[in-house]
Formats: sequence, C-alpha cells, structure tokens
Amino acid sequence: MKTPPLIVFTDLDGTLLDHDTYDWSPAEPVLTKLTEQGIPVILTSSKTAPEIAELRSAMGLDRWPAICENGAGVMPAGAGELPDPGPYAKLRAALNEVPSELRQYYRGFGDMDANGVADATGLPVGSAAKAATRAFSEPGIWSGSDANRDAFIAALADLGVTCRDGGRFLTLGWGRLKSDAMAEVLDMYGTPPSIALGDAPNDIEMIEQATHGVIIPNPHRTPLPPVNGELEGRVIRELSPGPTGWAHAVQTLLRRYE
Repeated sequence: MKTPPLIVFTDLDGTLLDHDTYDWSPAEPVLTKLTEQGIPVILTSSKTAPEIAELRSAMGLDRWPAICENGAGVMPAGAGELPDPGPYAKLRAALNEVPSELRQYYRGFGDMDANGVADATGLPVGSAAKAATRAFSEPGIWSGSDANRDAFIAALADLGVTCRDGGRFLTLGWGRLKSDAMAEVLDMYGTPPSIALGDAPNDIEMIEQATHGVIIPNPHRTPLPPVNGELEGRVIRELSPGPTGWAHAVQTLLRRYE
C-alpha cells in the first residue's frame, strides 16, 4: 500500500462516539477532511466486526481496515466475511471452568439474550444483537466485591485468559492488545506517523505506541493515570470529551502535517 502522510487510530465508545448518545456528528467535518486527504482512519474498538462494519460504512471509512474486539482481529477494507468464532467458543468454555463462587458474579454477553445486551449497553435490540456476535472476546458486568474480582481474574489467568477494564465492561480475551493490531496495520502502510486517541485503560498501550497520543476525558470514569510520553508532550490530554474533543485534538495535530 502507498504510505500516507499520517494515519489515525481511534477508539469508539467515549472517544469518537459520545459516551451516552453514541453520536459522532461533531467529528464529521474532520473525518471528511482526513478522507479527502487520503489519511487512513482506523476504527480501533472493543466492538465486534458487525458493529464496526456498520459504523465504518456510516462514517464513510470503508476504504480502510479496522480493528475489532480490543485488537483481537483486523478487518480488511470494504465488506468482508465475519471472523471465525472459534476463539470465542473456547473463551466461553474457559470462563465456565472458573469456580462457581466467582463465576456467579460475572455476567457476560454470552449469558444474555439480545434484550439483556441492549439493557447493558443502551443499544437498540438490533444493534445489541450485533454486539453479541463475537469471535474473540467477552465483555461482561462484574457485580461482586473487589477481592472476589481479583480472585476471578487470577483464576482466568491460570486458564490463559486475560481481563481488561474497557470502561463499561470487564472484557475477557486471549491477550492480544489494540497496540498489537495497530502495529500490524502500521506495517501494512509502511509505518507513517500516527495519532492514537482513546479514553479507557484498554487504550493506553495504543496511545503510548503512537507518534502522537491523545487521551480523551470521560466524565463517567476515573481519569487515566500518567502514561509514557506525557512528560515530553508526545501524549496530550484533551479538555473536551467525546467527538468534540476528538475533533479538536485531531485538527490541531493535523496542522503539523499540512
């Protein structure tokens, strides 16, 4: 692929999408500008391939690949087949090996029907069904104590399963991070300078790895701790949340490359 002057990796919920409304319209003018300049925008999310495919088309970003389920999979540009769900089936089997006194406090998407996922996410039922069509990872709600949560995470670690706090959910997976998939996509494009934007702990490695990292504030969660690159100004903290902050940060950084 031709090496672009810049590439943008962006989280969705709480970053490019408003935390409460899932609206992204404040960022639309900047997305259009990036597309017109041939700068890839790589949606990088815990969302599933069906969810991202729908959003990617709505945003006019089908010409670029995307990263689904916290880096577990890279979706090719354009419409394509859904990933093989085999890793997800193995993950659910491992989850059900956790002792019942801990397992009872974790309610994953696989434990819910579409209406339950809709209630947990605030999505319409049709969209919730896409969120439940998983191939690699399992988001869920933890309802137990912090001590039991630590024991639950340790029990899963013994089975080779990792746990990440993504903001709304405790997400289980097989250890691949957003930053791993980011490196894969960067290699596709000849490693151009990069911007990475996110708001949650599962975005930290991606933000630290980018040429320019941006932490988007999320008023619904505790601010992220200091990360590598902040002291030298390579990572910045935006003041405005959601797509408004996203647009301001990207527009500001884009000026360096125009």
